Amino acid sequence: MGHWIRHAARLAAVSLLSFCAAVQAADVVNVYSARKEVLIRPLLDRFSEQTGIRVNMLSADAGALLSRLRSEGRNTPADVLLTVDAGNLHRAREAGVLQPTESKVLDEHVPAAFRDPEGYWFGLSKRARVIFRSKERTEQGAIDSYEALADPRWRGEVCIRSSNNIYNQSLVASLIAHQGVEVTENWVEGLVANMARSPQGGDRDQIRAVAAGQCDLAVANTYYFGRMLADEDSRAVAEQVALVWPNQGGRGAHVNVSGAGVTKHAKHTENAVRLLEYLVGSEAQRWYAEANFEYPVREGVEISPVLREFGEFQSDDLNLSKLGVYNDEAVRLMDRAGWR
Repeated sequence: MGHWIRHAARLAAVSLLSFCAAVQAADVVNVYSARKEVLIRPLLDRFSEQTGIRVNMLSADAGALLSRLRSEGRNTPADVLLTVDAGNLHRAREAGVLQPTESKVLDEHVPAAFRDPEGYWFGLSKRARVIFRSKERTEQGAIDSYEALADPRWRGEVCIRSSNNIYNQSLVASLIAHQGVEVTENWVEGLVANMARSPQGGDRDQIRAVAAGQCDLAVANTYYFGRMLADEDSRAVAEQVALVWPNQGGRGAHVNVSGAGVTKHAKHTENAVRLLEYLVGSEAQRWYAEANFEYPVREGVEISPVLREFGEFQSDDLNLSKLGVYNDEAVRLMDRAGWR
């Protein structure tokens, strides 16, 4: 893993000029990626080594890439859109910038819950959005569900990031899918009442706030916690916090994916499908787990020691396309509840 990370660090991001100059060759595949280059480039380079297909990559945030694909239309050079969160993947499908893909490899190795029912996008790595508690100020078992985050017992003790964050929107969308709008809105109102501070910062900031005593509970994605434990500069902070797998006696912990789809106007469709199939292969799936502390979507792939320390857990089997279906409603009720 270390070799791949160092190799990625030596490679500068492809500039827009060089990207546009390189996209027309037949032995290429052009990727628009919302993932940081260091997290994906080593896999793309290995794909090129094995297939002879060069991967050109343009990185930007998810919203910018979707806007770019919409404005470029049939003139886009992009063959693959790689992004994070099922909500963003659903938006891309709804915007008409993806095409359905038929692949026995993808259908076999990506469980149905982690791909679009009609093949417009496929999950490539899995992450869970869970609860973190202070080891010092809370006891094991003090909280065991998302619903409990709205319990008045935790008034002024919950840290969570903004409602603008797609991860939180997808969490709320999952609750709507399971419980309906009214029950979910009541939960969001209770959660907002329990916030220790106005939402601010990213997921790691929520974990740091628990360690600093600003709140007893936080909500964050598991891979951020994994990164903190693996980093000498943040390990001591992370070790003050315990991971809680919510709803283990019921529907399971909320999970999401990073994923990809073939663009509607791809010029190198066959190469694009080959790349997606490679990314669900055992080698690529192991690398996701080792380099970014994400869970493989493919069953039977070994995970990193850090993830093994998190323990086994039951995950929600909701089809993640529902997170996109209910996203608009989730945002509206979060706004009504005053979640900023």
